[in-house]
Amino acid sequence: MNKVALYCRQGFEKECAAEITDKAAKMEIFGFARVKDNSGYVLFECYQPDDADRIAKELPFRSLIFARQLIVVGELLKDLPPEDRVSPIVGMVQNVITNGGELRVEVPDTNESKELTKFCRKLTVPLRTAMRERRILGKRENPLRPVVHVFFIASGCCYVGYSYSNNNSPYYMGIHRLKFPSEAPSRSTLKLEEAFHVFIPADEWEERLASGMYATDLGACPGGWTYQLVQRSMMVTAIDNGPMAPSLMETGQVVHLREDGFRYKSTSTKNYWLVCDMVEKPAKVAALMCDWLVNGWCREAIFNLKLPMKKRYEEVSNILARLDERLKENGVNAEIFAKQLYHDREEVTVHIRRFWSAIGGRRDERDH
Repeated sequence: MNKVALYCRQGFEKECAAEITDKAAKMEIFGFARVKDNSGYVLFECYQPDDADRIAKELPFRSLIFARQLIVVGELLKDLPPEDRVSPIVGMVQNVITNGGELRVEVPDTNESKELTKFCRKLTVPLRTAMRERRILGKRENPLRPVVHVFFIASGCCYVGYSYSNNNSPYYMGIHRLKFPSEAPSRSTLKLEEAFHVFIPADEWEERLASGMYATDLGACPGGWTYQLVQRSMMVTAIDNGPMAPSLMETGQVVHLREDGFRYKSTSTKNYWLVCDMVEKPAKVAALMCDWLVNGWCREAIFNLKLPMKKRYEEVSNILARLDERLKENGVNAEIFAKQLYHDREEVTVHIRRFWSAIGGRRDERDH
């Protein structure tokens, strides 16, 4: 198996291909990407047979912006016989994995593939049974063992492969589906909720998303992102010239300042979170976020970058590199991750967390 399959948002195959090609080259792994527009996935074929497994093991999945899932696969299985689709699939992975922890039978996230979902559900049970009989899967699900993936791109065509449970998306099809809360002011609230799940480990929520924290929402109107902060019992300063949802103001947890988010200067020494979903050029938003972090006006920030029409991977990469460079120049040690979330559209979500001062190894006093 010398190929890597990456699931992505429909329409962002070229960005996903550019990213895996770039990241693989930095690992001195070379190959070529196969891209089909609007397919919802990308194949990267390695020149060396063991390099696909190296990518799956060594390339941090969370560092990928446009990939929802990363799996090692073999050749495409075509024209699977309707009377027995199980045997060819089992045969493909028979000598590759033993005692796998889980089976996922998946499809690309496209309108064309939705009709395959019901078929995949029906196939999952006989496939799981056969794989357990052949010891491809263990007798019970094990979250610490590799995941076996069967990825159908058509009713009779699929890729079979695996991912490592410590370096993949834990979600079916790489999608964390969330239910829209009916009382939220806008559907954009799901972007921030998903970002919390993606960027902050569940066992750190009590510390980093704690009740009583102070937060600022730039460009808050009508309050979709503020809603997520209020739901976590935070005190929020909402900055926007537009109106906020009355239901949020009635909580007593929100102070609404009718100001331009780009001109507002924080005077609080208590603010921990900064969130921002303003529609503006990505470089301008990133520069503003950097100002807040350099000035010590927040400890963590989550914000969206609206993507240009062309060279989207290159643009995001350059912006993130400039952010990192400027933070280091100002003695701010920070962790930066970006991801095109399921609830994003023509944008990516960025998370930055400040740690220790990069100067002299001393603690940054602004972190108190």
